[in-house]
Amino acid sequence: MTTDPTNSFMKQSGPAPQIRLVLTAVFLVYLAQMTLNPIIAPLSREVGLAEWQVGVTISAAALMLVTTSQLWGRRSQSWGRKPVLVAALVFGALTTALFALVSWLGMIGAITGGVLFVLFVLLRGVGFGTAIAAVPPTAQAYIADVTDDEATRVKGMAGVGAVQGMAMIGGSIVGGLLAAFGLLTPLIVVPVMLIAGFVIVATRLRREPRTTLIEQPRSVRPTDARVWPFLLAGFGIFTSLGFIQVIIGFIVQDRLGLDTNAAGVLTGAALLVAGIGTVIAQAVIVPRSGWGPATLLRVGGGTSVAGFLLLTPDIGSVALFASLGIIGLGIGLAMPGYTAGPTLLVDRDEQGGLAGLSAANIGLTFVVAPTAGSALYGLWPPLPVIVGTAIMTAVTIFVLAHPRFRRLPAARSAGAAAPVLPTLD
Repeated sequence: MTTDPTNSFMKQSGPAPQIRLVLTAVFLVYLAQMTLNPIIAPLSREVGLAEWQVGVTISAAALMLVTTSQLWGRRSQSWGRKPVLVAALVFGALTTALFALVSWLGMIGAITGGVLFVLFVLLRGVGFGTAIAAVPPTAQAYIADVTDDEATRVKGMAGVGAVQGMAMIGGSIVGGLLAAFGLLTPLIVVPVMLIAGFVIVATRLRREPRTTLIEQPRSVRPTDARVWPFLLAGFGIFTSLGFIQVIIGFIVQDRLGLDTNAAGVLTGAALLVAGIGTVIAQAVIVPRSGWGPATLLRVGGGTSVAGFLLLTPDIGSVALFASLGIIGLGIGLAMPGYTAGPTLLVDRDEQGGLAGLSAANIGLTFVVAPTAGSALYGLWPPLPVIVGTAIMTAVTIFVLAHPRFRRLPAARSAGAAAPVLPTLD
């Protein structure tokens, strides 16, 4: 009888403290990202960039997520979590520090036009996008490694989403409050957050013994019959979210008639409401409900549709903020269903590749959706919300109808044999 080295290592060191450190890294990276989000729309107008240029910048970050996530996910299994997270945090701090410098030069008119746009894309898009691409697959693959039943795995994946939601709340508060002191202030604070994350991970996160690593992790194809229905559902969910996420700042500013500084503060408040919805879903509802991945996707999709419908008309600030809270709640319910479901169907040496594929799939939605959403907003402000509503409705119907979501096997421990696929009844 063979001994699983991963379980042996976990028994010796205990997974909980290490999971908390990994989740801390996730929190700080997303806190940095969410601190930037409330000010990106007013910042673009301050430095003279068009709405579509903001969309291209965000899409560039998503493109890096698509192209590097599988690589990062597999490397987290072959190199270990610590080297991957350290590299991501250092590179993220460097690129965001340079982005703050470039933004300041744009504010004072030292860099303008095409040069400024290219630097925005390279630093906020390509550079920071590559850095954050490493973090979700590393955390998800780690949790899949140390959980061996469906309920625990769903809760673990919900933990990743919960810290992302808390980062959304914290970033919305921090970004909005700091914006009151000028748009440059949050830009300066963001690299400091990432440096703090680097110090924590470098000094406290243990590196796995070489015997627990996987020398040649396997990749997972997007067309794999075990996972493609989840990928399609996730693609639709995050495409609909992408259509509105980048334009929230514009919606808040235009519907409420605000100047740039006030728009930054109120956009932060709007994202705060969405973050609260996500945290309630993943920290309260998911752990207590006992729902499996399919149910989470169905309930989350239906809830999000209701939020999109409320956001479509311009009927006042209360409806605007309430709709974002409902959308956040729905996305928060659906996300652990999307991330945990396919992990029940693959082997341990595929978990890193699967985590990277899941993250890349989300990133793919933000390659096109932000640019399309901002372009559609320029044509008619309600149009991107209407398109997002239609996509989310289609996803909900798909998850209700497709047989893959009717039954899933229990989670398998590391080293288990390949699963018998569930009956498509």
